[in-house]
Amino acid sequence: MLMIVSPAKKLDFDTESPFEDYDIPKYLDKSKSLVKELKKLSEADIKKLMKVSDAIAKLNKDRFNSFKTPFNTKNAKQAIFAFRGDTYQGLDPDSMNKNEIKYANKHLRILSGLYGVLNPMDLIQPYRLEMGTKFKTDGFKNLHTFWMDTNTKRIEADLKGQKALINLASKEYFSSIDFSKLSKPVITPIFKENKNGILKIISFNAKRARGMMGRFIIENKIKDPQDLKQFNSDNYKFNNKLSSETEFVFTR
Repeated sequence: MLMIVSPAKKLDFDTESPFEDYDIPKYLDKSKSLVKELKKLSEADIKKLMKVSDAIAKLNKDRFNSFKTPFNTKNAKQAIFAFRGDTYQGLDPDSMNKNEIKYANKHLRILSGLYGVLNPMDLIQPYRLEMGTKFKTDGFKNLHTFWMDTNTKRIEADLKGQKALINLASKEYFSSIDFSKLSKPVITPIFKENKNGILKIISFNAKRARGMMGRFIIENKIKDPQDLKQFNSDNYKFNNKLSSETEFVFTR
């Protein structure tokens, strides 16, 4: 199976990567065209565009100005080890062995506002550019439309030989793919928990659970989507009554 996940705002470029192997992002030319336009923005422009604080606006202005190619292990880091958000806490790539990382690199894709579709071992430089950012460039009204055709074709190509696409990404990111053009079924795991008698999606926990589901797939090399129903990490259990053919609901 093929999985997709979102990137993370929280980054770690201080800790050394546990593996020396790396790849180069496939759509780096498109990334460079975005950065070229982003470099023209002032800190005030970035603050307004991204709806962030002065400090974060300055940080990202500096990041765009520092962006340079070619990428190497001195100025960039493998994506799976650079992202440190909730999903990556659940995925816990630092504890994966070489075979698991190799499997992840073949079966996991990270959707990015700056890089389009990333393999886990693709090098990235520090950035913040969420897919939902309404940044107009090259005649496109936002990043969703900028990446839509590229992302859809890439995911469809990577689905060759796979049984399904497992959507572990947020709506903001999976909306950059036209699922109607994919030849394989798309299954979205949903994680809910009981709060005062009502089942709710708690964002922080759901993100972490999506990462744990990814780890479950990688560790067990799962090929059949039906085997996802055996997932039981962190007290989550498959809920048959709430699930459908395209949405697998797990509750706790």
